Amino acid sequence: MGNSAIKAHLENSQKTGIFQLTGKGLPEFPEELQRLTGNLRTVDLSSNKIEVLPAAIGNFLQMKSLTLNCNKLTSLPDEIGKLKKLETLLLNGNQLRQLPSGVGQLKALRTLSLSGNKFREFPGGLGSLRHLDVLDLSKNHIQAVPAEVAALQAIEINLNQNQISVVSAEVSTCQRLKVLRLEENCLELASIPVSILTSSQVSLLSVEGNLFEVKNMRDLEGYEKYMERFTATKKKFA
Repeated sequence: MGNSAIKAHLENSQKTGIFQLTGKGLPEFPEELQRLTGNLRTVDLSSNKIEVLPAAIGNFLQMKSLTLNCNKLTSLPDEIGKLKKLETLLLNGNQLRQLPSGVGQLKALRTLSLSGNKFREFPGGLGSLRHLDVLDLSKNHIQAVPAEVAALQAIEINLNQNQISVVSAEVSTCQRLKVLRLEENCLELASIPVSILTSSQVSLLSVEGNLFEVKNMRDLEGYEKYMERFTATKKKFA
C-alpha cells in the first residue's frame, strides 16, 4: 500500500472524521493516522494483516467506532481503555485469547464483537460496561458460561458455535438480558438452568444443534413461563 494512497485517504478523513482502508494487506496500524487523533470518529481497517494495535490507539479520544475484523491481532493494548467515547468495537476473525483490563473502562461501549477468535474462557471484567447492548463471542472455544456473567448489562449475548457444556444459573439474574444464543454447543438438556426459563428476562433462548432435541425443552419446569415471554416479545415486533 503506497504512502500516497494513505495520504489521499488521510486528506479525506480530515474532512469526514472517517478512515476506511480494508483488504489492502496492511501489515500494521498506519502511523500516519496519529495526525488525526483530534477528529477521527470512525476507523475501519478490516481484512488486513495487522498483528499489533499500538498503545497510541489511546490517543484517539473522539473515536466512536473501531473495526479491525479479519486481521492477525493476538492481543490488545491496555490503552484502548482511554477511548471513552467508543461505542462499537468489532474484532471478529482475529487470534485473541483474552482482553486487557482496559476494555472494562470503555464506558460508552454498546457493541463488542469477538466472533471467530481463540477465547477458551468467557472474558471477565465486562460487568462495568453499563451501556453494553450486544456481546458476540460466537465461533470461539469457550467451554462454560460462568457466574460472573450475572454482572453483564448486555441485552443480547451470542455464544453460538463454542464448546459450552456448563451454563451457570447466575445467567438468569442478568438484568437486561433478553436474547441468549447457545446454538451448536455441547449442552445436555440438564445443562439448561431452569431459572433461565422460570425467573429471567430472557425471551429468546436459542439452543438448536446441541446434544438434545429442542422439543424436549417443553418438559422442563418453567417452559410455559418462558413461552409467555417469547410470545409477548414476538407480538411486540409483529
